[in-house]
Amino acid sequence: MLGFGAVLLAVAAAAFFSVPVWLPKLPGGEATLIKYERKLRRLHWDFGLPMPGEPDLANYSERLRSAGVTEGAPVLIRIFKSEFELELWMQRDGVFRHFATYPICRWSGDLGPKLQEGDRQAPEGFYTVDSSALNPNSRWYRSFNLGYPNAFDRAHGRTGSLIMVHGGCGSIGCFAMTDAQMKEIWTLVTAALSGGQKRFQVQVYPFRMTDERMNGHAQSPALDFWKNLKAGNDLFESSMLPPKVNVCAGKYQFGLGEKGSADVSTIDDTCVGENAKS
Repeated sequence: MLGFGAVLLAVAAAAFFSVPVWLPKLPGGEATLIKYERKLRRLHWDFGLPMPGEPDLANYSERLRSAGVTEGAPVLIRIFKSEFELELWMQRDGVFRHFATYPICRWSGDLGPKLQEGDRQAPEGFYTVDSSALNPNSRWYRSFNLGYPNAFDRAHGRTGSLIMVHGGCGSIGCFAMTDAQMKEIWTLVTAALSGGQKRFQVQVYPFRMTDERMNGHAQSPALDFWKNLKAGNDLFESSMLPPKVNVCAGKYQFGLGEKGSADVSTIDDTCVGENAKS
Protein backbone atom coordinates (compact mmCIF):
# COMPACT_ATOMS: atom_id res chain seq x y z
CA MET A 1 0.00 0.00 0.00
CA LEU A 2 1.43 3.38 -1.00
CA GLY A 3 1.73 6.07 1.62
CA PHE A 4 -0.06 9.38 1.14
CA GLY A 5 3.21 11.17 0.47
CA ALA A 6 4.22 8.67 -2.19
CA VAL A 7 0.88 9.07 -3.94
CA LEU A 8 1.22 12.86 -3.90
CA LEU A 9 4.72 12.58 -5.32
CA ALA A 10 3.51 10.26 -8.08
CA VAL A 11 0.66 12.61 -9.00
CA ALA A 12 3.00 15.60 -9.04
CA ALA A 13 5.49 13.74 -11.20
CA ALA A 14 2.75 12.68 -13.60
CA ALA A 15 1.60 16.30 -13.88
CA PHE A 16 5.19 17.41 -14.52
CA PHE A 17 5.47 14.99 -17.42
CA SER A 18 2.09 15.92 -18.90
CA VAL A 19 2.26 17.66 -22.27
CA PRO A 20 0.01 20.29 -23.86
CA VAL A 21 -2.73 19.02 -26.18
CA TRP A 22 -1.26 21.05 -29.05
CA LEU A 23 2.16 19.36 -28.90
CA PRO A 24 1.31 16.37 -31.14
CA LYS A 25 0.29 18.79 -33.91
CA LEU A 26 3.77 20.30 -34.16
CA PRO A 27 6.46 18.81 -36.45
CA GLY A 28 7.87 15.86 -34.53
CA GLY A 29 5.18 16.34 -31.90
CA GLU A 30 3.86 12.79 -32.02
CA ALA A 31 7.32 11.33 -31.42
CA THR A 32 7.81 13.70 -28.50
CA LEU A 33 4.43 12.78 -27.07
CA ILE A 34 5.33 9.08 -27.25
CA LYS A 35 8.54 9.75 -25.29
CA TYR A 36 6.66 11.66 -22.60
CA GLU A 37 3.98 8.99 -22.45
CA ARG A 38 6.67 6.41 -21.79
CA LYS A 39 7.98 8.47 -18.89
CA LEU A 40 4.49 8.95 -17.46
CA ARG A 41 3.65 5.24 -17.61
CA ARG A 42 6.99 4.29 -16.12
CA LEU A 43 6.20 6.57 -13.17
CA HIS A 44 2.85 4.86 -12.69
CA TRP A 45 4.61 1.48 -12.75
CA ASP A 46 7.37 2.56 -10.33
CA PHE A 47 4.81 3.89 -7.84
CA GLY A 48 2.47 0.92 -8.20
CA LEU A 49 -0.35 3.01 -9.63
CA PRO A 50 -2.84 1.79 -12.27
CA MET A 51 -2.10 2.79 -15.84
CA PRO A 52 -4.15 5.73 -17.19
CA GLY A 53 -7.49 4.43 -18.44
CA GLU A 54 -7.04 0.94 -17.02
CA PRO A 55 -10.23 -1.17 -16.76
CA ASP A 56 -11.53 -2.14 -13.34
CA LEU A 57 -9.51 -5.34 -13.03
CA ALA A 58 -10.98 -6.09 -9.60
CA ASN A 59 -14.46 -6.17 -11.16
CA TYR A 60 -13.55 -8.79 -13.76
CA SER A 61 -16.53 -11.12 -13.34
CA GLU A 62 -19.07 -8.31 -13.51
CA ARG A 63 -17.40 -6.90 -16.62
CA LEU A 64 -17.70 -10.31 -18.29
CA ARG A 65 -21.39 -10.48 -17.39
CA SER A 66 -22.01 -6.96 -18.66
CA ALA A 67 -20.34 -7.82 -21.97
CA GLY A 68 -22.38 -11.02 -22.29
CA VAL A 69 -19.31 -13.23 -22.64
CA THR A 70 -17.67 -15.97 -20.61
CA GLU A 71 -14.18 -17.32 -20.17
CA GLY A 72 -13.43 -19.71 -23.02
CA ALA A 73 -14.99 -17.56 -25.72
CA PRO A 74 -12.70 -17.04 -28.74
CA VAL A 75 -10.56 -13.90 -28.58
CA LEU A 76 -8.86 -11.40 -30.87
CA ILE A 77 -6.31 -8.72 -29.98
CA ARG A 78 -5.62 -5.35 -31.57
CA ILE A 79 -2.64 -3.16 -30.61
CA PHE A 80 -2.23 0.55 -31.36
CA LYS A 81 1.29 1.81 -30.71
CA SER A 82 0.80 5.58 -30.72
CA GLU A 83 -2.20 5.33 -28.38
CA PHE A 84 -0.44 2.78 -26.10
CA GLU A 85 -3.54 0.57 -26.23
CA LEU A 86 -4.18 -3.17 -26.42
CA GLU A 87 -7.76 -4.14 -27.17
CA LEU A 88 -9.17 -7.56 -26.38
CA TRP A 89 -12.25 -8.67 -28.32
CA MET A 90 -14.38 -11.74 -27.57
CA GLN A 91 -16.78 -13.68 -29.75
CA ARG A 92 -20.49 -13.34 -29.06
CA ASP A 93 -23.37 -14.22 -31.41
CA GLY A 94 -20.94 -15.24 -34.13
CA VAL A 95 -18.98 -11.98 -34.31
CA PHE A 96 -16.35 -10.31 -32.14
CA ARG A 97 -17.26 -7.67 -29.59
CA HIS A 98 -14.94 -5.31 -27.77
CA PHE A 99 -14.38 -6.47 -24.19
CA ALA A 100 -11.54 -4.33 -22.80
CA THR A 101 -8.88 -1.81 -23.69
CA TYR A 102 -5.69 -2.19 -21.65
CA PRO A 103 -3.19 0.69 -21.56
CA ILE A 104 0.19 -0.63 -22.65
CA CYS A 105 2.86 0.07 -20.06
CA ARG A 106 5.74 0.16 -22.53
CA TRP A 107 6.72 -0.55 -26.12
CA SER A 108 10.03 0.33 -27.73
CA GLY A 109 11.12 1.96 -30.95
CA ASP A 110 9.19 4.30 -33.24
CA LEU A 111 6.12 4.13 -35.42
CA GLY A 112 6.79 1.81 -38.35
CA PRO A 113 7.59 -1.87 -38.82
CA LYS A 114 10.38 -3.87 -37.23
CA LEU A 115 13.12 -4.44 -39.81
CA GLN A 116 15.92 -6.44 -38.25
CA GLU A 117 17.20 -8.27 -35.20
CA GLY A 118 18.48 -5.84 -32.57
CA ASP A 119 16.78 -2.67 -33.85
CA ARG A 120 14.76 -2.49 -30.60
CA GLN A 121 11.67 -1.86 -32.71
CA ALA A 122 8.20 -3.25 -31.94
CA PRO A 123 6.63 -4.77 -35.08
CA GLU A 124 3.46 -3.94 -36.98
CA GLY A 125 1.31 -6.35 -38.96
CA PHE A 126 -0.98 -9.36 -38.61
CA TYR A 127 0.05 -12.34 -36.48
CA THR A 128 -1.48 -15.51 -35.08
CA VAL A 129 -0.89 -17.09 -31.68
CA ASP A 130 -1.49 -20.71 -30.70
CA SER A 131 -0.85 -22.64 -27.49
CA SER A 132 2.77 -23.35 -28.43
CA ALA A 133 3.47 -19.60 -28.18
CA LEU A 134 2.42 -19.38 -24.52
CA ASN A 135 5.04 -19.13 -21.78
CA PRO A 136 3.56 -19.33 -18.27
CA ASN A 137 7.05 -19.21 -16.71
CA SER A 138 8.29 -16.09 -18.45
CA ARG A 139 10.71 -13.90 -16.50
CA TRP A 140 8.32 -11.08 -17.44
CA TYR A 141 5.36 -12.67 -15.64
CA ARG A 142 3.78 -14.71 -18.42
CA SER A 143 4.06 -14.03 -22.09
CA PHE A 144 2.98 -15.12 -25.52
CA ASN A 145 5.03 -14.92 -28.71
CA LEU A 146 3.50 -12.93 -31.57
CA GLY A 147 5.18 -15.08 -34.19
CA TYR A 148 7.38 -12.38 -35.73
CA PRO A 149 8.68 -12.66 -38.41
CA ASN A 150 5.58 -13.88 -40.26
CA ALA A 151 5.33 -14.62 -44.00
CA PHE A 152 5.04 -10.91 -44.83
CA ASP A 153 8.07 -10.00 -42.73
CA ARG A 154 10.14 -12.81 -44.27
CA ALA A 155 9.10 -11.74 -47.77
CA HIS A 156 10.68 -8.35 -47.03
CA GLY A 157 13.85 -9.79 -45.48
CA ARG A 158 12.94 -8.71 -41.96
CA THR A 159 14.66 -10.51 -39.10
CA GLY A 160 14.19 -10.86 -35.37
CA SER A 161 12.77 -13.25 -32.82
CA LEU A 162 11.04 -13.59 -29.46
CA ILE A 163 8.69 -10.64 -29.87
CA MET A 164 6.21 -10.99 -27.03
CA VAL A 165 3.25 -9.54 -25.24
CA HIS A 166 4.19 -9.86 -21.57
CA GLY A 167 4.03 -8.32 -18.10
CA GLY A 168 6.77 -6.45 -16.32
CA CYS A 169 6.63 -3.02 -18.02
CA GLY A 170 9.97 -3.46 -19.80
CA SER A 171 10.41 -3.74 -23.55
CA ILE A 172 13.08 -4.29 -26.18
CA GLY A 173 10.82 -4.76 -29.17
CA CYS A 174 7.92 -6.25 -27.20
CA PHE A 175 4.60 -4.97 -25.87
CA ALA A 176 4.78 -4.85 -22.08
CA MET A 177 1.75 -4.69 -19.83
CA THR A 178 1.46 -4.42 -16.06
CA ASP A 179 1.40 -7.78 -14.29
CA ALA A 180 -2.22 -7.24 -13.18
CA GLN A 181 -3.33 -6.55 -16.74
CA MET A 182 -1.32 -9.49 -18.07
CA LYS A 183 -2.97 -11.79 -15.53
CA GLU A 184 -6.40 -10.95 -16.95
CA ILE A 185 -5.25 -11.13 -20.58
CA TRP A 186 -3.54 -14.45 -19.88
CA THR A 187 -6.69 -15.85 -18.28
CA LEU A 188 -8.79 -14.99 -21.32
CA VAL A 189 -6.40 -16.13 -24.07
CA THR A 190 -5.53 -19.41 -22.35
CA ALA A 191 -9.24 -20.11 -21.71
CA ALA A 192 -9.98 -19.45 -25.38
CA LEU A 193 -7.24 -21.81 -26.57
CA SER A 194 -8.27 -24.45 -24.04
CA GLY A 195 -11.90 -24.00 -25.07
CA GLY A 196 -11.35 -24.95 -28.69
CA GLN A 197 -9.92 -21.92 -30.47
CA LYS A 198 -6.81 -23.22 -32.26
CA ARG A 199 -5.18 -19.82 -32.61
CA PHE A 200 -6.14 -16.19 -32.24
CA GLN A 201 -5.30 -13.19 -34.38
CA VAL A 202 -3.22 -10.22 -33.22
CA GLN A 203 -3.40 -7.06 -35.32
CA VAL A 204 -0.66 -4.49 -34.62
CA TYR A 205 -1.06 -0.96 -35.98
CA PRO A 206 1.03 2.21 -35.67
CA PHE A 207 -2.06 4.22 -34.66
CA ARG A 208 -5.84 4.25 -35.03
CA MET A 209 -6.27 3.81 -38.77
CA THR A 210 -8.59 6.72 -39.42
CA ASP A 211 -8.39 8.79 -42.59
CA GLU A 212 -7.34 11.78 -40.48
CA ARG A 213 -4.41 9.91 -38.94
CA MET A 214 -3.38 8.51 -42.30
CA ASN A 215 -3.45 11.97 -43.86
CA GLY A 216 -1.27 13.23 -41.02
CA HIS A 217 1.38 10.71 -42.04
CA ALA A 218 1.12 11.27 -45.79
CA GLN A 219 4.87 11.91 -46.06
CA SER A 220 5.94 8.85 -44.09
CA PRO A 221 8.09 6.28 -45.90
CA ALA A 222 5.86 3.64 -44.29
CA LEU A 223 2.67 5.05 -45.85
CA ASP A 224 2.18 2.31 -48.47
CA PHE A 225 2.68 -0.36 -45.79
CA TRP A 226 0.19 1.38 -43.51
CA LYS A 227 -2.35 1.63 -46.35
CA ASN A 228 -2.03 -2.14 -46.71
CA LEU A 229 -2.63 -2.60 -42.95
CA LYS A 230 -5.59 -0.23 -43.08
CA ALA A 231 -7.35 -2.52 -45.58
CA GLY A 232 -7.31 -5.30 -42.97
CA ASN A 233 -8.33 -2.91 -40.21
CA ASP A 234 -11.28 -1.60 -42.22
CA LEU A 235 -12.45 -5.09 -43.13
CA PHE A 236 -12.46 -6.12 -39.47
CA GLU A 237 -14.23 -2.97 -38.31
CA SER A 238 -16.95 -3.34 -40.94
CA SER A 239 -17.58 -7.04 -40.29
CA MET A 240 -16.39 -7.62 -36.70
CA LEU A 241 -14.79 -10.82 -38.02
CA PRO A 242 -11.06 -11.62 -38.10
CA PRO A 243 -10.08 -11.21 -41.76
CA LYS A 244 -8.54 -14.10 -43.64
CA VAL A 245 -4.92 -13.11 -44.21
CA ASN A 246 -2.43 -14.20 -46.84
CA VAL A 247 0.69 -12.67 -48.32
CA CYS A 248 0.66 -12.17 -52.08
CA ALA A 249 3.36 -10.41 -54.12
CA GLY A 250 4.84 -8.90 -50.96
CA LYS A 251 1.57 -7.46 -49.66
CA TYR A 252 -1.05 -8.57 -47.17
CA GLN A 253 -4.13 -9.94 -48.92
CA PHE A 254 -7.36 -9.87 -46.91
CA GLY A 255 -10.58 -11.79 -47.27
CA LEU A 256 -13.82 -11.67 -45.30
CA GLY A 257 -13.86 -13.95 -42.26
CA GLU A 258 -16.63 -16.43 -41.58
CA LYS A 259 -19.36 -15.58 -39.10
CA GLY A 260 -19.43 -18.03 -36.21
CA SER A 261 -15.95 -19.36 -36.91
CA ALA A 262 -13.52 -19.20 -34.00
CA ASP A 263 -10.36 -20.06 -35.86
CA VAL A 264 -7.98 -18.08 -38.03
CA SER A 265 -5.48 -19.67 -40.37
CA THR A 266 -1.76 -19.23 -40.13
CA ILE A 267 -0.48 -16.51 -42.43
CA ASP A 268 1.32 -17.92 -45.47
CA ASP A 269 2.47 -16.67 -48.86
CA THR A 270 -0.23 -18.37 -50.93
CA CYS A 271 -2.11 -15.95 -53.19
CA VAL A 272 -5.86 -16.57 -53.31
CA GLY A 273 -8.70 -15.57 -55.59
CA GLU A 274 -7.94 -13.72 -58.80
CA ASN A 275 -4.38 -13.16 -57.60
CA ALA A 276 -3.69 -16.88 -57.24
CA LYS A 277 -0.98 -18.41 -59.35
CA SER A 278 -2.26 -20.47 -62.26
